[in-house]
Amino acid sequence: MEDHRGCIRSTPILAAVFAASVLAGPAFGQGAVPDISGTYWATQYNAKVQLVGGGDLPLTAKGKAAYEKNMASLKDGSLSDDARKFCTPDGPVRNLATPYPFEIFQAPPGQVTMLHELNHQIRVITLDKPLPKYEELVAFPYYNGHAFGRYESDTLVVQTAGFNEKTFLDATGAPHTDELITTERIRKISPTQLEIVVNVHDPDYYTRDWQARFVYTLRNDVRIEDYVCGEPHRDISSVAGVRRP
Repeated sequence: MEDHRGCIRSTPILAAVFAASVLAGPAFGQGAVPDISGTYWATQYNAKVQLVGGGDLPLTAKGKAAYEKNMASLKDGSLSDDARKFCTPDGPVRNLATPYPFEIFQAPPGQVTMLHELNHQIRVITLDKPLPKYEELVAFPYYNGHAFGRYESDTLVVQTAGFNEKTFLDATGAPHTDELITTERIRKISPTQLEIVVNVHDPDYYTRDWQARFVYTLRNDVRIEDYVCGEPHRDISSVAGVRRP
Protein backbone atom coordinates (compact mmCIF):
# COMPACT_ATOMS: atom_id res chain seq x y z
CA MET A 1 0.00 0.00 0.00
CA GLU A 2 1.11 3.56 -0.60
CA ASP A 3 1.83 5.81 2.34
CA HIS A 4 0.90 9.46 2.66
CA ARG A 5 4.17 10.64 1.15
CA GLY A 6 2.81 9.75 -2.27
CA CYS A 7 -0.37 11.77 -1.90
CA ILE A 8 -1.34 14.58 -4.23
CA ARG A 9 -1.05 18.25 -3.38
CA SER A 10 -3.85 20.78 -3.42
CA THR A 11 -4.58 22.11 -6.90
CA PRO A 12 -5.39 25.71 -7.86
CA ILE A 13 -9.00 24.59 -8.32
CA LEU A 14 -9.19 23.31 -4.74
CA ALA A 15 -7.53 26.49 -3.53
CA ALA A 16 -10.21 28.50 -5.32
CA VAL A 17 -12.93 26.36 -3.75
CA PHE A 18 -11.41 26.95 -0.31
CA ALA A 19 -11.31 30.70 -0.93
CA ALA A 20 -14.94 30.64 -2.01
CA SER A 21 -15.87 28.84 1.23
CA VAL A 22 -14.25 31.62 3.23
CA LEU A 23 -16.13 34.27 1.29
CA ALA A 24 -19.46 32.45 1.24
CA GLY A 25 -20.64 33.94 4.52
CA PRO A 26 -23.81 32.95 6.39
CA ALA A 27 -26.52 30.88 4.77
CA PHE A 28 -29.66 32.77 3.82
CA GLY A 29 -31.82 33.46 6.85
CA GLN A 30 -29.28 32.01 9.27
CA GLY A 31 -26.61 33.32 11.62
CA ALA A 32 -22.95 32.45 11.41
CA VAL A 33 -22.31 29.21 9.54
CA PRO A 34 -20.47 26.53 11.58
CA ASP A 35 -17.10 25.62 10.11
CA ILE A 36 -17.20 21.92 9.23
CA SER A 37 -14.79 22.13 6.29
CA GLY A 38 -11.76 19.85 6.32
CA THR A 39 -10.53 16.33 5.69
CA TYR A 40 -11.94 13.61 7.95
CA TRP A 41 -11.07 9.96 8.53
CA ALA A 42 -12.93 7.33 10.53
CA THR A 43 -11.13 5.40 13.26
CA GLN A 44 -13.70 2.57 13.27
CA TYR A 45 -15.22 0.53 10.44
CA ASN A 46 -18.20 -1.83 10.62
CA ALA A 47 -19.27 -3.92 7.64
CA LYS A 48 -22.74 -4.27 9.20
CA VAL A 49 -24.53 -1.04 10.02
CA GLN A 50 -24.72 -0.38 13.77
CA LEU A 51 -28.00 1.09 15.00
CA VAL A 52 -28.15 3.85 17.57
CA GLY A 53 -29.37 2.08 20.71
CA GLY A 54 -28.29 -1.32 19.37
CA GLY A 55 -30.42 -4.14 18.06
CA ASP A 56 -31.21 -5.51 14.63
CA LEU A 57 -32.58 -3.74 11.60
CA PRO A 58 -36.38 -3.30 12.05
CA LEU A 59 -37.27 -5.04 8.80
CA THR A 60 -40.75 -5.57 7.44
CA ALA A 61 -41.52 -9.02 6.04
CA LYS A 62 -40.78 -7.67 2.57
CA GLY A 63 -37.54 -6.08 3.77
CA LYS A 64 -36.43 -9.26 5.51
CA ALA A 65 -37.01 -11.27 2.34
CA ALA A 66 -34.99 -8.73 0.31
CA TYR A 67 -32.14 -8.78 2.86
CA GLU A 68 -31.97 -12.57 3.00
CA LYS A 69 -31.96 -12.72 -0.80
CA ASN A 70 -29.15 -10.14 -0.99
CA MET A 71 -27.01 -11.97 1.55
CA ALA A 72 -27.48 -15.37 -0.10
CA SER A 73 -26.85 -13.98 -3.59
CA LEU A 74 -23.71 -12.12 -2.51
CA LYS A 75 -22.42 -15.33 -0.93
CA ASP A 76 -23.02 -17.55 -3.96
CA GLY A 77 -21.88 -14.90 -6.45
CA SER A 78 -25.17 -14.51 -8.28
CA LEU A 79 -25.31 -10.87 -7.09
CA SER A 80 -22.35 -8.56 -7.56
CA ASP A 81 -21.23 -5.93 -5.04
CA ASP A 82 -20.57 -3.40 -7.80
CA ALA A 83 -19.29 -0.78 -5.37
CA ARG A 84 -16.28 -3.00 -4.74
CA LYS A 85 -16.06 -4.81 -8.08
CA PHE A 86 -16.56 -1.85 -10.43
CA CYS A 87 -16.10 1.14 -8.09
CA THR A 88 -19.66 2.40 -8.46
CA PRO A 89 -20.76 4.77 -5.64
CA ASP A 90 -21.53 3.14 -2.29
CA GLY A 91 -24.86 4.91 -1.98
CA PRO A 92 -26.73 6.00 1.17
CA VAL A 93 -25.52 5.13 4.70
CA ARG A 94 -22.78 2.82 3.42
CA ASN A 95 -20.89 5.85 2.10
CA LEU A 96 -20.76 7.18 5.67
CA ALA A 97 -19.09 3.98 6.91
CA THR A 98 -16.10 4.52 4.62
CA PRO A 99 -12.69 3.48 6.01
CA TYR A 100 -11.07 6.00 3.63
CA PRO A 101 -10.82 9.77 4.19
CA PHE A 102 -13.22 12.31 2.74
CA GLU A 103 -13.21 16.09 2.47
CA ILE A 104 -15.94 18.68 3.05
CA PHE A 105 -15.97 22.01 1.21
CA GLN A 106 -18.52 24.61 2.28
CA ALA A 107 -18.47 26.01 -1.23
CA PRO A 108 -19.37 27.34 -3.72
CA PRO A 109 -21.95 29.72 -2.19
CA GLY A 110 -25.28 27.96 -1.68
CA GLN A 111 -23.69 24.52 -1.69
CA VAL A 112 -21.73 22.05 0.44
CA THR A 113 -19.55 19.55 -1.42
CA MET A 114 -18.38 16.23 0.01
CA LEU A 115 -15.53 14.46 -1.79
CA HIS A 116 -14.98 10.82 -0.82
CA GLU A 117 -11.69 9.14 -1.69
CA LEU A 118 -13.34 5.71 -1.88
CA ASN A 119 -14.63 5.33 -5.46
CA HIS A 120 -14.20 9.11 -5.85
CA GLN A 121 -17.78 9.78 -4.85
CA ILE A 122 -18.90 13.41 -4.99
CA ARG A 123 -21.96 14.55 -3.05
CA VAL A 124 -23.40 17.97 -3.83
CA ILE A 125 -25.68 19.37 -1.12
CA THR A 126 -27.88 22.28 -2.23
CA LEU A 127 -28.52 24.73 0.60
CA ASP A 128 -31.73 26.46 1.68
CA LYS A 129 -34.07 24.81 -0.78
CA PRO A 130 -36.81 22.36 0.25
CA LEU A 131 -36.60 18.69 -0.65
CA PRO A 132 -38.57 18.27 -3.91
CA LYS A 133 -41.47 15.87 -4.13
CA TYR A 134 -40.76 12.19 -4.68
CA GLU A 135 -42.23 12.33 -8.18
CA GLU A 136 -39.75 15.03 -9.19
CA LEU A 137 -36.72 13.06 -7.98
CA VAL A 138 -37.60 9.48 -8.92
CA ALA A 139 -37.39 10.38 -12.61
CA PHE A 140 -33.66 11.06 -12.16
CA PRO A 141 -32.43 8.53 -9.58
CA TYR A 142 -28.80 8.82 -8.44
CA TYR A 143 -26.59 6.39 -6.53
CA ASN A 144 -26.21 8.98 -3.76
CA GLY A 145 -29.57 10.64 -4.34
CA HIS A 146 -30.36 14.36 -4.45
CA ALA A 147 -29.32 16.20 -1.28
CA PHE A 148 -30.74 19.42 0.19
CA GLY A 149 -29.43 21.01 3.37
CA ARG A 150 -29.83 23.83 5.85
CA TYR A 151 -27.92 25.02 8.88
CA GLU A 152 -29.54 24.74 12.30
CA SER A 153 -27.27 26.37 14.87
CA ASP A 154 -24.05 24.29 14.90
CA THR A 155 -25.48 21.53 12.67
CA LEU A 156 -25.84 20.96 8.92
CA VAL A 157 -29.11 19.09 8.37
CA VAL A 158 -29.24 17.22 5.05
CA GLN A 159 -32.27 15.49 3.56
CA THR A 160 -31.63 13.20 0.61
CA ALA A 161 -34.02 11.32 -1.67
CA GLY A 162 -34.21 10.13 -5.27
CA PHE A 163 -31.94 7.10 -4.87
CA ASN A 164 -31.66 4.29 -7.37
CA GLU A 165 -31.96 0.73 -6.08
CA LYS A 166 -28.48 -0.45 -7.14
CA THR A 167 -26.85 -0.07 -3.73
CA PHE A 168 -26.93 -1.58 -0.24
CA LEU A 169 -27.10 0.30 3.06
CA ASP A 170 -24.05 -1.62 4.31
CA ALA A 171 -21.51 -4.19 3.15
CA THR A 172 -23.71 -7.12 4.21
CA GLY A 173 -26.46 -6.26 1.72
CA ALA A 174 -28.96 -4.32 3.86
CA PRO A 175 -31.66 -3.31 1.35
CA HIS A 176 -33.54 -0.13 0.52
CA THR A 177 -36.16 0.97 -1.99
CA ASP A 178 -36.26 4.03 -4.23
CA GLU A 179 -38.61 5.64 -1.69
CA LEU A 180 -35.79 5.91 0.86
CA ILE A 181 -35.30 9.31 2.52
CA THR A 182 -32.26 9.93 4.70
CA THR A 183 -31.81 12.84 7.09
CA GLU A 184 -28.26 13.53 8.26
CA ARG A 185 -27.25 15.79 11.11
CA ILE A 186 -23.63 16.80 10.63
CA ARG A 187 -21.76 18.71 13.36
CA LYS A 188 -18.47 19.13 15.14
CA ILE A 189 -18.53 17.53 18.60
CA SER A 190 -15.03 18.76 19.38
CA PRO A 191 -12.42 20.83 17.52
CA THR A 192 -11.05 17.61 15.99
CA GLN A 193 -14.14 15.38 15.68
CA LEU A 194 -17.07 15.35 13.27
CA GLU A 195 -20.31 13.48 14.00
CA ILE A 196 -22.88 12.37 11.44
CA VAL A 197 -26.15 10.86 12.67
CA VAL A 198 -28.33 9.58 9.84
CA ASN A 199 -32.05 8.80 10.06
CA VAL A 200 -33.36 6.19 7.62
CA HIS A 201 -36.99 6.39 6.47
CA ASP A 202 -38.08 3.59 4.13
CA PRO A 203 -41.47 2.23 5.26
CA ASP A 204 -41.70 -0.45 2.58
CA TYR A 205 -38.67 -2.29 4.00
CA TYR A 206 -38.52 -1.05 7.62
CA THR A 207 -41.21 -1.01 10.29
CA ARG A 208 -39.91 2.27 11.74
CA ASP A 209 -37.26 4.90 11.17
CA TRP A 210 -33.83 3.99 12.51
CA GLN A 211 -30.56 5.82 13.06
CA ALA A 212 -26.84 5.15 12.70
CA ARG A 213 -24.02 7.29 14.10
CA PHE A 214 -20.56 7.86 12.65
CA VAL A 215 -17.63 9.79 14.15
CA TYR A 216 -14.56 10.97 12.25
CA THR A 217 -11.28 12.60 13.18
CA LEU A 218 -10.19 15.84 11.51
CA ARG A 219 -7.08 15.01 9.47
CA ASN A 220 -5.95 18.09 7.57
CA ASP A 221 -2.50 16.48 7.35
CA VAL A 222 -4.03 14.01 4.85
CA ARG A 223 -4.72 14.67 1.17
CA ILE A 224 -7.31 12.84 -0.92
CA GLU A 225 -5.61 10.36 -3.26
CA ASP A 226 -6.55 8.65 -6.51
CA TYR A 227 -8.75 5.57 -6.15
CA VAL A 228 -8.81 3.16 -9.09
CA CYS A 229 -10.39 -0.30 -9.16
CA GLY A 230 -7.81 -3.06 -9.26
CA GLU A 231 -4.90 -0.90 -8.16
CA PRO A 232 -3.27 -0.66 -4.70
CA HIS A 233 -4.58 2.11 -2.48
CA ARG A 234 -3.52 3.80 0.72
CA ASP A 235 -2.93 1.75 3.87
CA ILE A 236 -6.15 1.70 5.92
CA SER A 237 -5.00 -0.94 8.43
CA SER A 238 -5.01 1.69 11.20
CA VAL A 239 -8.82 1.83 11.03
CA ALA A 240 -10.27 -0.56 13.60
CA GLY A 241 -12.54 -3.18 12.04
CA VAL A 242 -10.83 -3.23 8.65
CA ARG A 243 -10.11 -6.78 7.53
CA ARG A 244 -6.36 -7.30 7.25
CA PRO A 245 -5.10 -9.00 4.05
